Amino acid sequence: MTLLALGLNHQTAPVALRETLAIDADAMPAAVRDLLAQPGVHEAALLSTCNRTEIYCRIDAGAEAVPARWLAQRSRLGPGQLETYLYTHRDGDAARHLFRVATGLDSMVLGEPQILGQVKEAYQHARGAGALKTPLDRLFQQTFAVAKRARTDTRIGAHPVSVAFAAVRLAQRVFTALDEATVLLVGAGDTIELAARHLVDQNVRRLLVANRTLEHAQTLASRFGGYALPLDDLERHLAEADIVICATASREPVLRRDAVQRALRTRRHRPMFLLDLAVPRDIEASVADLDDVFVYTVDDLEQVIDDNRRSRREAADQAEAIIELQVEHYLAWWRAADQQDTLKRLRRHSEAERDATLARAADLLAQGKSPQQALEFLAHTLTNKLLHTPSANLRAAALRGDRDLLQAAARLFDADAPNARDPSPRLDTDDTQHPPQTRRAG
Repeated sequence: MTLLALGLNHQTAPVALRETLAIDADAMPAAVRDLLAQPGVHEAALLSTCNRTEIYCRIDAGAEAVPARWLAQRSRLGPGQLETYLYTHRDGDAARHLFRVATGLDSMVLGEPQILGQVKEAYQHARGAGALKTPLDRLFQQTFAVAKRARTDTRIGAHPVSVAFAAVRLAQRVFTALDEATVLLVGAGDTIELAARHLVDQNVRRLLVANRTLEHAQTLASRFGGYALPLDDLERHLAEADIVICATASREPVLRRDAVQRALRTRRHRPMFLLDLAVPRDIEASVADLDDVFVYTVDDLEQVIDDNRRSRREAADQAEAIIELQVEHYLAWWRAADQQDTLKRLRRHSEAERDATLARAADLLAQGKSPQQALEFLAHTLTNKLLHTPSANLRAAALRGDRDLLQAAARLFDADAPNARDPSPRLDTDDTQHPPQTRRAG
């Protein structure tokens, strides 16, 4: 079995591709079940955010290409359109990657806290779909513990700089005086709420909040002294906005080119700053071609975020050390669990041989053989059956000079123990079917 993590993020793929692969929360359970139904996939979880789409799964050896193929087919991408953007991590590297993602070390905003909640949502979706068994379930549980410890023991989460904060900082670079600007927020989720808080802290002159569910817009607007409007009224109020920040979960753009054109005419071509924090994008891509419009996507925040990344580098190094230790702990558990499976198979095989030999010994008694003959048959046959395969493998190891296996066998069977009853046990007998005592009895 192989533990696999694969996907793409803001570092490897442009926003246009990321929005193609994005998976809605409503579609997540069905997507997880569909992935789980693919050949060779035994466990699966999907993580989809504005910055990444990732698969975490446990697969059979030889099925490594299955998850990537499934992802391409689901997104209706042709062969070769996805491979160059994907990263793949196996076993310990897969565990390390998930730990880094949940801790915020792989985020655009170093140490940002929202990603941990998104990883927890991915876990709940997979668990609800029945797609997790012990190995992957344990990995996610340990991931949450690692992220908590990293934030407790280091300053990686101190004064977190969110995407929303970076968006407001970028807006300030274009409109230096936010106290003279009208800002239109489209959406009512966590990102928009954080943006509203930062805007109010910067004394924004006027705040409009548009959302598909008017009640949600009203709740957010009342909290920050803004004005709420239904999404259907967005175009009517668009010309009032100097700055528009969008972050909805819509699969289609909520702000079209023709609507922006009309707003610009009403504004007599006073510039507009449009910031799209959504993936898939909320603002139609062709809007960027218009004059007097500055359109930015989440990928354009990199320069603003670099300052934050440098200031947190020391804390990030401490978090990386915590992660390395926890990767070793998980791998130790993984190896032990794998050995447990081997031991269970060995025990099942031994018990099956015992039961079959015991049944044959009982038949001897039923045929009138003496208890002594039945016991001798039982002991001799069972010993030879259990030792036949190890004996054959050890002989083969001796012939090819495999000293490692011979030494491991000596340790495993304690062959050199001073208190062993038989210091030179016979491991080379193949007489498993007709022990001497039984042949004499017959």
